[in-house]
Amino acid sequence: MDYLREDYGSYRLHLIKTEKFKLTTVRVSFRREIKKDEITIRNVLADVFTQSSANYNSKKALTIKAQDLYAADIATATKRIGNYINTDISLSVLNDKYTEKGNFKSAVEFLSEIIFKPDVKDGAFDEEKLDIVKNLCKSALDSVKEDTAAYSTIRLAEEFDKKSPLSYRMIGYQSDLEKVNTKNLYEYYLSMIKSDLVDIFVIGNIDFEEIKTIIKNNFKIRTFKKPKGPYLLEDKKARLRKKIVKETIDGTQSKLGIACRCHGLSDYERNYPMLLFNAIYGGTVDSKLFTDVREKNSLCYTIWSVPNKLDQTLYIKAGIDKKNYQKSVSLIEKNLQLMKKGDFSDLDIKKAKEYYNTALDETLESENSIINEYFMHEVVGTDLLEEKRAKMAKVTKKEIVAVARKIDIDTIFLLEGVVNEGN
Repeated sequence: MDYLREDYGSYRLHLIKTEKFKLTTVRVSFRREIKKDEITIRNVLADVFTQSSANYNSKKALTIKAQDLYAADIATATKRIGNYINTDISLSVLNDKYTEKGNFKSAVEFLSEIIFKPDVKDGAFDEEKLDIVKNLCKSALDSVKEDTAAYSTIRLAEEFDKKSPLSYRMIGYQSDLEKVNTKNLYEYYLSMIKSDLVDIFVIGNIDFEEIKTIIKNNFKIRTFKKPKGPYLLEDKKARLRKKIVKETIDGTQSKLGIACRCHGLSDYERNYPMLLFNAIYGGTVDSKLFTDVREKNSLCYTIWSVPNKLDQTLYIKAGIDKKNYQKSVSLIEKNLQLMKKGDFSDLDIKKAKEYYNTALDETLESENSIINEYFMHEVVGTDLLEEKRAKMAKVTKKEIVAVARKIDIDTIFLLEGVVNEGN
């Protein structure tokens, strides 16, 4: 792969050339420091983009145009990245080699139309389209408890640190949804276009000079911006006394969530020993938690751990019968203490490194995964794939133990199923 970055001040353009895929993908990423009361309106805006535009004033018209471009696909997604909220508007379309000359250029013009020529009249979005989106958002918010795994994660984060961005519900809030109207949505849109940091990624079998010209002609963002604050959340110590919260919900299974603080880690530790620690402790089917809690003691249906380097946290999640709650927690704590003592083998480390390298190989099988790699490299400063392999190969047991000793349980949350458990 060949990579080129151009910084135009108002946005950065990232070009990735590869002959591996038939598609060419364009991702336009808007981001700003996150504010809790902006999450919902931003979600609404992302969905409104795919409802209509100035020249295609219905979902049907947008769909027909996309089909005319050889089934081009437009998608939006909003997520939190540390202290920032990021909205992606993406286009995937067949390379001109498989369609006709000029199709990609037309597809980028279509993407530009959706972003920069929204369905707006007299300083307001179309009310009918907004109502459609708000109703869809309301349905999602009303049904948030139906996915008990996702809901338990939300509640764990809220109890873990109510004041931190890590506790914000990225699905949004009902009270904020009620405040969104056609005019304040347009005002927020203008603010996003003018003030957000912008990165544009293009990956495929592309000609750099041609793509630069196409992007410059269609993305005329003029406002120069610089990042204001760090992406990394505040480094905090775990509570001296664990916080334990229980909540009941209709269901036959309970969801256990445990939030750990990762305090005092260096960038190197977050990116390398931490990932190996997680693979050995709870991140794979060969992990200590999977083997001990699930296989040996049959205490849970599922169990795994997942780190978040920007949040400086580790979450442990399990689906259990509520009668197994205490013993499950005890074994989770026991295995964390064993990791701190270095009670794992060189074979465990070898398997963890193999798992990591396999994950890196899989990254190369997806255009979006490759974009994610370059995004994190440019925005957060993580290493690229080959440097990751080289550094991970050198991680020692001593370094993994040092990381383990910086991880402590802070909050335990049990979403307790109360129906048909035979008690």
